[in-house]
Amino acid sequence: MVENQLDLTQEKPDKASKILPIITVITALLALSTTAIFIKIAVSQMSAVATLFNRLWIATIIFGLWNGINQARTQIKNDEPILPQERYPIKEIAFLIAVGLVHLLGRLCWTWSLTQTGAANANALGSLNPLFTTLGGWLFFNQIFGRKFIIGLILAIIGAISVGFEDLLRSNNNITGDAVAVISSVFYAANFLLIEQIRNKFSVLTILVWRCVIGTSLMIPIVLIFEKQVFPVTLSGWLVVFALAAICEALGHGLIVYSLKNFSSGFISLLLLLNPVIVAILAWILFSENLSVFNLLGLALILGGIYLAISNKESVQSKVNNPIQSPEESKS
Repeated sequence: MVENQLDLTQEKPDKASKILPIITVITALLALSTTAIFIKIAVSQMSAVATLFNRLWIATIIFGLWNGINQARTQIKNDEPILPQERYPIKEIAFLIAVGLVHLLGRLCWTWSLTQTGAANANALGSLNPLFTTLGGWLFFNQIFGRKFIIGLILAIIGAISVGFEDLLRSNNNITGDAVAVISSVFYAANFLLIEQIRNKFSVLTILVWRCVIGTSLMIPIVLIFEKQVFPVTLSGWLVVFALAAICEALGHGLIVYSLKNFSSGFISLLLLLNPVIVAILAWILFSENLSVFNLLGLALILGGIYLAISNKESVQSKVNNPIQSPEESKS
């Protein structure tokens, strides 16, 4: 009887440890699915660049306060100093700075592509980041992906393009805008890959704080030079940018970064293709928007592709073959 009770107590935490990462990713996807709605409201009152700037600096404050409270609690509980005693190698710091740079460049490229090409083109071509994430992981970080994962990846990308296929046909072709949208996918892919490499070296809050600090610092001269209206002028405008920072940036992207501890960057970027599925369902429920045959076909391909990719467990799990070693690990 005693042995059976011990087995049951061991099974419960094991099940919880398996379910929690999945719940985390689902919560992140739900939070990120609201991004398009909030941005659509925000850009009616200010430019897309000003919207991005306000989203970043507000998120910086949120992450900074969160990090400060977390460190204070650690100090009180464990009687440890708030400031870390160890020094990080230059390579790790360079990776952290690179995360902030590529994250901002990806968003700026995608935002600018919306002014040069149709929204359907930008969304479809901006959905190619799982392809570049998988390719980059294989080329630069020795990551191996199974056949089922690759087939699922291709199906999901085709599905993401199919969701907006009708709008894609009606939009005007613009090579420059389309090319920049593809480049934004490359930057987003680099962002996922870099975070995966430093995820075990820096805390989630450290990565998120510095990513927002770097992005905000680089955005300040841009908005001061090119933007006449930097901040919202109405209460609704402030509420929308705060929602973008708190829900989309802090909750959504924060949980995505946290999930890279359990899942590979390729799989996380693939799961983000579920966003059009969630948005389409929300639009159908809230705004009674009809789903066309291409929409339904695309949604089916995305779900089928992700299901096929999940069946390849080795490609789904986070597995960094050549992680950066910290000073303590290099000595051992």
